[in-house]
Amino acid sequence: MTFRAQPSDAGQRLDRFLQGRFPQYSRARIQDWIRKGRVRVDGRLEKQSYLLRGDERIEVEPAAPEPLRAEPEPLPLVILYQDPDVVAVDKPAGMVVHAGAGCRSGTLVNALLYHFGEALSTAGGELRPGIVHRLDRYTSGVMLVARNDTAHRRLAEQFASRQIEKRYLALVHGEVKGESGRIEKPIARDPAKRIRMTARLGYGRPAWTEYRVLRRFGGYTLLEVKIGTGRTHQIRAHLASIGHPIVGDRLYGAPARIEGRAPLGRYFLHAHRITFRQPSTGAPVTVEAPLPKELELWMARL
Repeated sequence: MTFRAQPSDAGQRLDRFLQGRFPQYSRARIQDWIRKGRVRVDGRLEKQSYLLRGDERIEVEPAAPEPLRAEPEPLPLVILYQDPDVVAVDKPAGMVVHAGAGCRSGTLVNALLYHFGEALSTAGGELRPGIVHRLDRYTSGVMLVARNDTAHRRLAEQFASRQIEKRYLALVHGEVKGESGRIEKPIARDPAKRIRMTARLGYGRPAWTEYRVLRRFGGYTLLEVKIGTGRTHQIRAHLASIGHPIVGDRLYGAPARIEGRAPLGRYFLHAHRITFRQPSTGAPVTVEAPLPKELELWMARL
């Protein structure tokens, strides 16, 4: 395929120009084409950051992505609890739960396949063996994994009927008023920034979040958070909507720099505790994941 850059395109990056011509593909995919020599500008190979003059002839040879596969990888895995039906693991911040666009390896699923092989449920599909629920990439903490399809179905039913109780720890900016509170605001995709959710529009999917203060610092508050719904970025969007973004969460308004403090490198949100019913016996089980050392150290310096 061939395109001609126009004067109005002058100064635009090559990858951004092509993303406008191929909206069905991610920017990461287009950058991969450029790196692999599938894009030529006036017959030359250029970098993705090349700035257009506005008169170039751009040739593109699109390529379909390699099919995603879930493969075992020898990655460390912290197991907090296990029985014949369920495994509870402590997911570290920075680890993606399963493969997707822009991420093909290093995921929690890769680690699970290495440690448990085929002893995982298949109900979630080939790319998500064992996965019943998820955590955001930079949220750490306890996650449940199903070891067979019956356990997967019964855990999914518990999540859907809100029988599973999840508690998070979050350090937020500012002095939160009162000792507890409830945020009940619908959550929708932010029309100004599509990678972000928002609770400021007054419409969207219903969501509620409860919190209580655990400790106060000068300019910060440590909260225990309970959610009654599982919307995308729910805790992050809800806390930002009341003027208390989570420390390190720049996407939701936390400052990029804090004077006198080293960057945290993640946001301060941790899935601390989960309570569920054992799929076969119905007995209640509570599993806790300790606060990661990097969060303990950052808070200890307050």
